[in-house]
Amino acid sequence: MNSDIKEMLKKSIMNIKGVGETRARLFQKLGIFNIEDMITHFPADYEDRSSFKKICQLTEGESCTFEGIIMSKVTEKILRRGLTLYQVYIKDDSGTIIGTWYNQPYLKKVLCVGESYIFYGKIVRGFKTLEVQNPIYEKADRGEHKKTMKIVPVYPATANLSQNTIRAVMEKALEQVVGNLEDVLPLWIRKTYCLSDINYAFSNIHFPRSDEDIKNARHRLVFEELLLLQLGLLSIKTVLADGKEGIAFKPNRKAIQDFIGSIGFQLTNAQKRVWEEIEKDMESSRVMNRLVQGDVGSGKTIVAALALIKTVKSGYQGAMMVPTEILAKQHYESLRDIMDKHGVSTALLVGSQTKRQKSEILSKIESGEVNIVIGTHALIEDKVKFLKLGMVITDEQHRFGVRQRTVLSNKGLNPDVLVMTATPIPRTLALILYGDLDISIIDELPPGRKAVETYAVDNSMRERINSFIRKNVLEGRQAYIVCPLVDESDEIEAKSALKTAEKIAKEDFRDFRVGLLHGKMPSRDKEDVMQRFLGREIDILVSTTVIEVGVNVPNATMMVVENAERFGLAQLHQLRGRVGRGSHQSYCILYNEGKSKVAKERMKVMQQTTDGFIISEKDLLLRGPGEFFGTRQHGLPDLKIANLYRDMDILKKAQEAAQEILKRDKNLCLKENLKLKEKIAEKFKGKLNDVSLN
Repeated sequence: MNSDIKEMLKKSIMNIKGVGETRARLFQKLGIFNIEDMITHFPADYEDRSSFKKICQLTEGESCTFEGIIMSKVTEKILRRGLTLYQVYIKDDSGTIIGTWYNQPYLKKVLCVGESYIFYGKIVRGFKTLEVQNPIYEKADRGEHKKTMKIVPVYPATANLSQNTIRAVMEKALEQVVGNLEDVLPLWIRKTYCLSDINYAFSNIHFPRSDEDIKNARHRLVFEELLLLQLGLLSIKTVLADGKEGIAFKPNRKAIQDFIGSIGFQLTNAQKRVWEEIEKDMESSRVMNRLVQGDVGSGKTIVAALALIKTVKSGYQGAMMVPTEILAKQHYESLRDIMDKHGVSTALLVGSQTKRQKSEILSKIESGEVNIVIGTHALIEDKVKFLKLGMVITDEQHRFGVRQRTVLSNKGLNPDVLVMTATPIPRTLALILYGDLDISIIDELPPGRKAVETYAVDNSMRERINSFIRKNVLEGRQAYIVCPLVDESDEIEAKSALKTAEKIAKEDFRDFRVGLLHGKMPSRDKEDVMQRFLGREIDILVSTTVIEVGVNVPNATMMVVENAERFGLAQLHQLRGRVGRGSHQSYCILYNEGKSKVAKERMKVMQQTTDGFIISEKDLLLRGPGEFFGTRQHGLPDLKIANLYRDMDILKKAQEAAQEILKRDKNLCLKENLKLKEKIAEKFKGKLNDVSLN
């Protein structure tokens, strides 16, 4: 991309006419800081003001355009303080309709009886006849219509930033760059996949002349976005495996059978299948990079333990990295007990240990005295040195990027890598999200596990639910109450953890021990609260979603979620997974204040199934992938226009194109691919360890 246009795109949004400091701050709330951010702020929808109807053809509930003559003077009616109604009769040769506006006194001066205007607005049923509410209008005799007679973009907005303002600024931004934008896609890709020119795409995604223009522009931009994502991930996968001679671990069949025989339960068929896939990888000389995806409680830890025992019995060390200290301690305690029986030494390495404790553990890791080390980010510190690291496992994969995995892997000589996640993702999309990994799925729960009973309720059930919580706590169980907010908010009507904890501690459950946990607390305080909850020193834990991925508390049998309509299905499923981990029947209560069809549909799904993969499919359908993925959480570049549910066909083509590009030019060094390489490096910067793109 030539330097002039590159510099222009990176200029502050204040370089666009009409944007001063105040307006720039409003745009920043939408994540728009420079001109490139502005032109990639894509419409969420469009209003088609281009097709005309006669007044007699207008129907209630639709938004449309019609032409009519003003038949009466504007009438004014004060409905209440601060709310005044202005109305006028409009007619054409087919009928009459009333135009209705609120708090717009200037209309009395601008709408002239006998004049013809073009109107666009929503049609509603009035007292006697149809009305058009707050219509946009302009005189019909003008040559060029600026407000009507066209397809108009509708953008994601924020308070005090109107659609008209965003559109006006967008027009000015496009004027500065369209015509000079350089295409990053090679010509053969554009021809093969029938993709439009980039300048056409940007002009027509924002200000299209027809539905066909929108379709062509969107197809081009979605394809490019998904192609860049795929190329980035495939490049990483290639580099991680390329030219690296991995460890060919010994079969060790007897040691594995002895280990399975000692755990006290049978592996499920799904666990056996996944273990076979891992075992095959480990015994080959190719470096393993495998994701094990399984619902909460599906038994991923045992599969990881099998990989670790095979590693140690082949003469290597294993490392397991998890996101929190309390989870590290829990994994350490459960693995230590079982590994001790097989003569395997384990150690825990976390940030809160004393300098002396760490020094002793580090020395044992370096000498090889410790076979398996379980820890947090402390594992990737420079001072951690292994004698012979052969296996790297990360738990709750979405909390770690490729960068952390790679840092840990570099402490060994091409060790095998196993990553685990309890966030169920539809397989097709998992292939995209984790493009640098092979995928195994544990899609079966161990037998005898009781399903969590789930109920969606409203506030009218509050007393009954409180009585049910009380009954469970008095029987010796514990409960979570999850709120969407930490503090009270003027802008959002939702329960806050602070206020809820205060209220239930003083009123509803004043005779119980109530704890509070939220993301703004220091890590040490969070760990302490969870440790006390695990130790049964807290009966009811009020929390934000910070407990979504957390410690196993078998005695917790109730999960109560306030304002459940504010959470996605995948998140509600993760929260529900915090209970149902012991022998007692568990319950999930979802307080739903949402009246929308989508909110009701979500609650229905949660009550009907506990299958995380079905839920993830529904989540994608109901929420859209931006919210579902939380790509920031996964460490991937944000998707600005692609919808992975709706655009699956484009996604498959983009994947096919990415594979062909890398087949022809593995390191993207050909002249035709240099712009692509530059764009990928920019998109993945700081998000993934894009070693092949530097």
